[in-house]
Amino acid sequence: MTSSFAHRARSAAGHSPPEGEVDLQARYQALFTHYPDGLCEINLDGIIVRCSNALALITGLPQDKLVGASHAQICVPTDQHRAQQAFEGACSGVHQPIQVTGLDVAERALTLHITYAPIMAEGVVTGIYGLCRDVTQQKRDEDELRLLKRGIEASPNGMVMADASQPDLPLVYVNEAFTQITGYSAEDVLGRNCRFLQGKLSSPRAIAAIQHGIANHEDVQVLLRNYRRDGKVFWNQLSISPVFNEAGECTHFIGCQQDVTRQREQEVRLAHQQAHDTLTGLPNLTALQARLAQALKECTQQHQHLALLYIDLDDFKPVNDAFDHWTGDQLLKAIAQRLRENVPPGGVVARMSSDEFVVMLPAYPSEQAVINLTNQLLTAIAQPFTLNDLCLHISASIGIATNNSRTSRPQSLLHQANLAMQEAKRQGRNTWQWYCGDAVANVAEHVIIRRELQEAIQANQFVAYYQPIVDAVDSTVRCVETLIRWQHPSKGLVFPGFFMPIAEQTGQIIAIGQWVLERACYDIAKLNRHRSQPLKVAVNISPMQFQRSGFLDEVKAALKGSGLPPAQLELEVTEGTLMTHTDQAISLLKEICELGISVALDDFGTGFSSLSYLRDLPISKVKLDRQFIREIAQNEKNAAIVQGVITIAHHLNLTVVAEGIETHEEQQDLQQRRCDLLQGFLFSRAVPIEALAALPEQLLDC
Repeated sequence: MTSSFAHRARSAAGHSPPEGEVDLQARYQALFTHYPDGLCEINLDGIIVRCSNALALITGLPQDKLVGASHAQICVPTDQHRAQQAFEGACSGVHQPIQVTGLDVAERALTLHITYAPIMAEGVVTGIYGLCRDVTQQKRDEDELRLLKRGIEASPNGMVMADASQPDLPLVYVNEAFTQITGYSAEDVLGRNCRFLQGKLSSPRAIAAIQHGIANHEDVQVLLRNYRRDGKVFWNQLSISPVFNEAGECTHFIGCQQDVTRQREQEVRLAHQQAHDTLTGLPNLTALQARLAQALKECTQQHQHLALLYIDLDDFKPVNDAFDHWTGDQLLKAIAQRLRENVPPGGVVARMSSDEFVVMLPAYPSEQAVINLTNQLLTAIAQPFTLNDLCLHISASIGIATNNSRTSRPQSLLHQANLAMQEAKRQGRNTWQWYCGDAVANVAEHVIIRRELQEAIQANQFVAYYQPIVDAVDSTVRCVETLIRWQHPSKGLVFPGFFMPIAEQTGQIIAIGQWVLERACYDIAKLNRHRSQPLKVAVNISPMQFQRSGFLDEVKAALKGSGLPPAQLELEVTEGTLMTHTDQAISLLKEICELGISVALDDFGTGFSSLSYLRDLPISKVKLDRQFIREIAQNEKNAAIVQGVITIAHHLNLTVVAEGIETHEEQQDLQQRRCDLLQGFLFSRAVPIEALAALPEQLLDC
């Protein structure tokens, strides 16, 4: 290109350039016209004598503004000195690359890469070419990539990248967290497929999901057991995502692994505690009912019989009262152990309540075998117990019920076994009684109660009672729970335990539940008109009522008819309500919350509770069941569960209510554990609306 100067000299003298120089000049012109990056020619004084249109587009300055101006004007003032130094270096015959900041026409900062290249003619520098490239996006991408890499390296989660173009998907990158979680170094794993983390306890279903996602280039999220280098198992919450290039081809897979071993172990511990008696370690009532339901189903399908032994200790209370609670607890633990030792494999021993146990015998061989085992258990329990130098004797009464009557409901079989146990008590105790039952009488009683319930619905014989729920700190009444009573014409005031099970069986619970909802809204709306601080009312919703089409419309109608603001209504649902059609239940709860109505999870811990309920459900309150509050000051395991639930709930911004408070000791213990609200006989029993209106705002002198 040095010939361009000779060409201009001859043109000035009136000479035409040779043909070869004309071709060279055309190439020179083409370079300035078509070169994609900015290009300019600079004389030795640093003045631009020619520039390409591309340079004008990059800088936002027209060509006539660039030509005749200093080359350094392309840069911001703070970089012009560096640009001049680079230019001077090029004038000495050495090309000079430099990266500077410029501005576009909108005054936005640009990152420019400029190369100053000397123009040589017969060994002498006659000018400078300036090549200017806009690398703003490239610089931004590099910065983002650098930041992303730092973020991945700093992530507490294990991050890996596998090459999707290779058949075995070898790992090409792992971060530091991966090596810490697995114990493998990067050198150990790069080039290998990550299946080396799998082992005999890894879930085949999870592995199949991974393989399916990889084969179809889809996102995968699984939870599976993996193995560290030292052979120890850890729970891996694994997410895998495909990475596609601009052509839409999958080039890599990125995996993110989270070690959730501690969380899983905590969930398992909590689930075990919720399903087992904290004193004896036996399954509790909730766990027994679940196992019993499954066993009944299997026995029915296989035409086998199932026996249930309901065991109640004779005169345990005097023993417990005569000595301290520690002695009573040790006696119960010893009895539980003897039951375990005598019940054959396949049988289940559970603790129902303080001094009641149940033994379930699925697929028993014969009635005589059941009788033999029952006598064996009576003998084992009657043997003396030595506790702390005390020699104690106790006996038991046992009721036996079987599914011979084709009983399919766990509650019915438990009820029958309990009736038989009570008959054994009446016969003198320390004996057993097989439930024979009086089917005609039972059916007749059921029919009578059903008819009388219908009459009660039509004659409006139900009465709403309200139990206050108080602030744990100062015992101020914050809200009330609605409880139903039946004012029976001949039996007097009947509690719900007598008629609600039948109402649930017959479907009459729908009408009763609707009445309770409407009455509660009306009563509390009327009460709140005369209160400076309005009360919120909680209404229990049965599963059948909750799942019924039109339930939300019934709630809206109750609010509209009573004038009660939605914020003053709370619906209480149990875990059992949510165990079927969970997605639809959650959707309905969200609609309820959108109306301004709050939702409480009742009897938390008595079913198969999952922490995911607390995390995913649109609830604002958790109610701890009485079984966890009982003897909380003496029972460390109960206390641990209560404290754990309170802490977790508070972290999730949930209010905690403790039910069944009967002693000042329980009140003070829960105050110290920062429980929010308390409910129980210590403050007030459930009372009619008139009595509720007369109660003071503060129920205890704190």
